[in-house]
Amino acid sequence: MQVHLARPDITQAEIDVISEVMHSPILALGPWAMRFEQAIASYVGVKHAIAVNSGTSGLHLLVRAFGIGEGDEVITTPFSFIASSNCIMYERARPVFVDIDLSTANMDASLIEDAITPHTKAILPVDAFGQPARLDAVREIAARHGLRVIEDSCESLGSEYKGTRTGNGAFCDGAVFAFYPNKQITTGEGGMVVTDDDRTAFLARSMCNQGRGEAGVWLSHERLGYNYRMDELSAALGAVQTSRIEEIIAKRQRVADMYNERLRKIPGVELPRVDPDVTRMSWFVYVIRVALDEQSRDRQSAVRDHVMRRFQEANIGCRPYFTPIHLQPFYRDTFGFKDGDFPVTELAGRTSIAIPFHNHITCEEVEYVAETLERALDEAQGSRFFAERFP
Repeated sequence: MQVHLARPDITQAEIDVISEVMHSPILALGPWAMRFEQAIASYVGVKHAIAVNSGTSGLHLLVRAFGIGEGDEVITTPFSFIASSNCIMYERARPVFVDIDLSTANMDASLIEDAITPHTKAILPVDAFGQPARLDAVREIAARHGLRVIEDSCESLGSEYKGTRTGNGAFCDGAVFAFYPNKQITTGEGGMVVTDDDRTAFLARSMCNQGRGEAGVWLSHERLGYNYRMDELSAALGAVQTSRIEEIIAKRQRVADMYNERLRKIPGVELPRVDPDVTRMSWFVYVIRVALDEQSRDRQSAVRDHVMRRFQEANIGCRPYFTPIHLQPFYRDTFGFKDGDFPVTELAGRTSIAIPFHNHITCEEVEYVAETLERALDEAQGSRFFAERFP
């Protein structure tokens, strides 16, 4: 049996709309991008949505729109996909990391104020694995200190925090969703900037289209811009996927429920925990932890790596989620980060595994994953396992 880590949910409706666009004369700067934008804006509950070619591009546009530049600082999490920090560095600003809450894998809001300096311009929380960060706490801190909030909601389309959907202007000045093929909905590659602020939306729309002005005059460029636009094929795919979003979220919840029921019976496995203030979880990935906290770092990594090897040998897709950003070679070299700087993030990084998760997972596949996991952990708990690796 082969169990894929991720796969998109594509129906005949998506295939038909792609064919429709291919038979039209417009493949860029056309009506489908506007339809997709309107659909996302309505779903999230914001005034503006700007379709872009990736979530990374969208985050970069918000950093620029808020005037963050050289010498400025943005407080964010080291436990994320690297784009949430790279987008700050594109403008020669500095990401300032705070450690995470292990139970949610999100930024520990209680650590934010101690990280604020006169150079801080914004806070960038990440909704890790689809779970909203403590958005009310982040917003309150930002308001006290006059800071912007950029919500990286790339993984959380459809999630709700205290009854409010992620990306909504109640908790942030601007947010970004992403639509890579493993996300809740996909456009292949693509993203969406959302905001209630007219000026932010104007700047994002201009900069994503090579800096064109409000009138959109051809070859008239009023500011530095980029080719961050979304093409019509991607937008049409996204529009149809958005029309199916509730169906898709329900399918993903079904898979999460199957894993929760089966894996909770396995000793040594810690399942993902949903914060009580998260009133709806829109699952992006399903990440487990497989090592005891009291073990040494090397032993924790050895157990996790052994489980991943057994998964790979069984043709079960898996990935470490995430490798801490501050321990990536570029960030070590640039800022001098080292092991031990953010211990909770590092614990999560060396004990976490993303297991197969998509809309089409079957009961049989869940059972196959669980049985493989049980055997691997039994091996790791044997007396010979550590003796062979740590003589």
